Amino acid sequence: MEEIRGCRKYYNTVNINYCIGEEVLMENKKFYELGLKEEILRAIDDMGFEEPSNIQSEVIPVLLEGYDAIGQAQTGTGKTLAFGAPILSRMNKRDGRINSIILTPTRELAIQVNDELNRIAKYARVKLLPVYGGHPIERQIGAIRRGIDIIVGTPGRVLDLIRRNVIDLSSISFLVLDEADEMLNMGFIEDIEEIINSCNKDRQTMLFSATMPDEIRKLARRYMKDDTKHISIVKNTMTVSTVKQYYYEVKQKDRFESFCRILDVDEPTSAIIFCKTKKGVDEVVEAMQARGYNVEGMHGDMGQNQRLNTLRKFKEGNLEFLVATDVAARGIDVENVSHVINYDMPQDTESYVHRIGRTGRANKEGIAYTLVTAREYRTLKMIEKTTKGRIKRREIPTIDDIFLTKYKNMLARVKSTLEGEEYKRFVPLAEELDEEFNLVDVAAALMNMVYSKEVSYEYSDNDLDTAPSFIRLFVNLGRMDRVDPKVLLQFLNKNADVNREDIGNIDILDKFTFIDASEEVVEDIMRNCTGKSLCGRKVRIEVSKPRI
Repeated sequence: MEEIRGCRKYYNTVNINYCIGEEVLMENKKFYELGLKEEILRAIDDMGFEEPSNIQSEVIPVLLEGYDAIGQAQTGTGKTLAFGAPILSRMNKRDGRINSIILTPTRELAIQVNDELNRIAKYARVKLLPVYGGHPIERQIGAIRRGIDIIVGTPGRVLDLIRRNVIDLSSISFLVLDEADEMLNMGFIEDIEEIINSCNKDRQTMLFSATMPDEIRKLARRYMKDDTKHISIVKNTMTVSTVKQYYYEVKQKDRFESFCRILDVDEPTSAIIFCKTKKGVDEVVEAMQARGYNVEGMHGDMGQNQRLNTLRKFKEGNLEFLVATDVAARGIDVENVSHVINYDMPQDTESYVHRIGRTGRANKEGIAYTLVTAREYRTLKMIEKTTKGRIKRREIPTIDDIFLTKYKNMLARVKSTLEGEEYKRFVPLAEELDEEFNLVDVAAALMNMVYSKEVSYEYSDNDLDTAPSFIRLFVNLGRMDRVDPKVLLQFLNKNADVNREDIGNIDILDKFTFIDASEEVVEDIMRNCTGKSLCGRKVRIEVSKPRI
């Protein structure tokens, strides 16, 4: 391997034409400079993205020129837009036949990619369909027969539909292998090759992978053109030693309430809150201001004077909270930021490091919180792995936690006030109250007034339930059949598109196994795995009878 500009250049894969190191990425291109169609640019603008990520700015022009391309970058770097925007910009007139096929390793990613593509295609007349196991195949067949332009799917379900002569890839223009190394790890290589062999030979092929194991290189050599471009966005090891990092797992519908609970328990003295889009900044600022928080926002649509004025107030301590996009926060250098809160997950690892680097300045300790949905958890673990740091889990505060925090703070302030003399001017008034009321009740009433003022969100439930509900399943194979958790998970994934996140405890005994599966996937497992062969035996799966 030869080191070039701080990053690696690989040989023996395909022609390597680009290798992007950090120092080469300083010129911040704009989306309108990349050559995308106007209707796609309008959709991107509506999504609120201010400028392309590294992988987007390098891959999009290459794909628009019609080259096959390998994009090597970590999860969470905006790869969907990197291939989706050029595909939608280059699509010819639709005729009801499938134009593009995008393969993803998991059901969740297929849904996520399809949702993102729908947003990018907002002003384009394009029909998209996600296909994956665990969803009624008859509905997918009906939709495909009515005419679909782009299919996003998992290898198992796509192959099933090809074998049923429902999906015809003989005239497709674009093939995308997304998270290729993950598909390889899940044992999909044979399925992928069968799918590729059914594709139009003149297609444009795009392969995206965080790593480049030998099997991926062989796949590229075998099925991609000789002039394939390889764009590698290399991550350097990054750590922020003075910042304590935590994450909260939230449900999307409870994101804002979870965020308010964190603020009410931690009571940051000065915090920067990061949102992914300009629209997100406006929405969070509006919601916070409505609840009495001292907050303003910063993003690219705001005038320079407005941004400078907001930043000045934040630096001088006249503003407790600043909500910003990554681009707007560049160059912010405020020493006493106690917290950075990732209201939205960052677009890539570099963004995460840059964000949390806004706190913990001048050798002071800082705190970084990230709000994560179950779907985003994988991206968080990739960030943790790349930064070689530990991001610890915290539970969302309950109303009792908030009450206890506020009580302790009030008590500390009362004790501090009693140590001075100023309170004594109120003693005659207190004596008057003592004639009519119990002074304990008076103190409690005053504390309630302070509490009501400081807690601006109308919390109703003590706990926000984030844990999935699991059902215990019985499987008729055990240790004597040489079953282990990895084998079981691969079996469930291949046959029912079930991922590790859907599975809780796995208890393997000598002759049988118990699996805790989330309610959402139990039916998929029962329908798609029962009767299949594993370790030379026919699998039988039942809902476990409760212990008496």
